[in-house]
Amino acid sequence: MSPRVTGARNSATPSAQAARTGTEAVGDVDRVTEAVLTASRLLVAVSARSLNEVEESLTLPQFRALVVLASRGPLRLTHLAEHLAVNPSTAMRMAERLVAAGMIDRAPNPENRRESILALTDTGRRVVEQVTGRRRTEIAAIVERMPTAHRDRLVEALEAFSAAGGEPGAGHDPIPLGWE
Repeated sequence: MSPRVTGARNSATPSAQAARTGTEAVGDVDRVTEAVLTASRLLVAVSARSLNEVEESLTLPQFRALVVLASRGPLRLTHLAEHLAVNPSTAMRMAERLVAAGMIDRAPNPENRRESILALTDTGRRVVEQVTGRRRTEIAAIVERMPTAHRDRLVEALEAFSAAGGEPGAGHDPIPLGWE
């Protein structure tokens, strides 16, 4: 009997099966994952270039901290660590470097003096705006080279991907942030 009739499962993954048959399953997790990984390499490269053009000493993780503060407002250090998915000691070291660079302010939390509240400075906000503007320009140039028919599908897919990952939309922010 065939595997379909008996309900037996083939041990090959859907990607492996698609490779053997010469077809690719629509929505195949492996295929989508590979496409997202490839696109993420491009987006990281765009981000790195944009960051280097504005502020050579700022790392991508430090920039991400600035982005979180720009999009969510002042945060306790522990909340910043949660948003960055790092431990509080890592967030503290990052905050110390950003304070020293004049990009964020750190003040005691008036409700709990043992905690710090972190907020962007004008310098930090300018850096976020400049880097984001450069990324937007480079990404727009890439999108313009895409076939027009693919653009709407890309928007739908990226919105679904971002929602699944818990990333807030940038659509209504004056500064569309994140890893865009």
